[in-house]
Amino acid sequence: MTQWMLATRWTVGIALAIAALAAGSEEPWSPKPVPPLQIMPLPYDQAAFVRDGVEIARYHFGSGLRRPFLYPIMGPAGRSLTRMGHPWDPESHSHHNSVWVSHNDVEGVGFWSDQNAGRIIHRRIVGYEDGGRASKIVTENEWVAPNGGTLLRETRQVAVVVQEERQWLLLIDLDLRAADKAVTLGKTPFGMVGVRMAKSIGVHDGNGRIRNSAGGVNEAEVFWKPARWVDYSGAIADQTVEGITLLDHPDNPNHPSVFHVRNDGWMGACLTFDGPRAIEPDKPLRLRYGLWVHAGMATAARIDQVWEQFATLDTEVLERRSDR
Repeated sequence: MTQWMLATRWTVGIALAIAALAAGSEEPWSPKPVPPLQIMPLPYDQAAFVRDGVEIARYHFGSGLRRPFLYPIMGPAGRSLTRMGHPWDPESHSHHNSVWVSHNDVEGVGFWSDQNAGRIIHRRIVGYEDGGRASKIVTENEWVAPNGGTLLRETRQVAVVVQEERQWLLLIDLDLRAADKAVTLGKTPFGMVGVRMAKSIGVHDGNGRIRNSAGGVNEAEVFWKPARWVDYSGAIADQTVEGITLLDHPDNPNHPSVFHVRNDGWMGACLTFDGPRAIEPDKPLRLRYGLWVHAGMATAARIDQVWEQFATLDTEVLERRSDR
């Protein structure tokens, strides 16, 4: 036997011995369970909510935006139930970015449309949290006037809670604080939360259907009417109906909210429809809205059940920050 063969046999033998010793000394091991829902930070100032490896929503917060927004909002069939922009008026309604937070009159400054000068600027991520069937992102924003002055400081929590049958609940919690002196939110039907539905779900474009908690149907009976919730449902694919219910929380100061809803495919909850509201420096305004993403044309009784669950969820979820 050559010296090379002896060396090779010795090397292989040592390797096998080490492997055997390692295998014999290993302790029992198993990984932690992987949560069904996770929030994943992404490049370009985005974060995705991912359910079982499939994205169901994405939060966009880049510094170049006029305001943060959520897109897509994926229904159980795997298609977005919202869209970017008005289907027939994309220029003047370019601010219709799927799901967004804004207001048309903050101390006389418009933050609603892209033609106005006010901007809601993301400042930092407070944190991400995965809780198994729920995940959330907490951020801090500033509502900045054209002169560069900050009118409002906002802490925003965006959370997703997964449900059965691929349905889910989106929660938006807002903590709005006057930056230096009292700030007035003027009387307007535009603000705080807007939702631009997919074109095929609209009443005009797809023969969709609007309903509210008071029994109203479509724009003629729902437009500028108070309600606990408004649902917008329609076809997202052939033979597939899905929808979104916009939920107003009972602790919101104007509950039941007046809703601004149109047959052209958009809906919003109006915070100051009836009159202006002041935010004092030592008295932050806290708001909670929900969006139930569901399959089918849900019955009013089923939506009432969802609203009851939403209304009784723990509302003490915003991190209160005093370090700014």
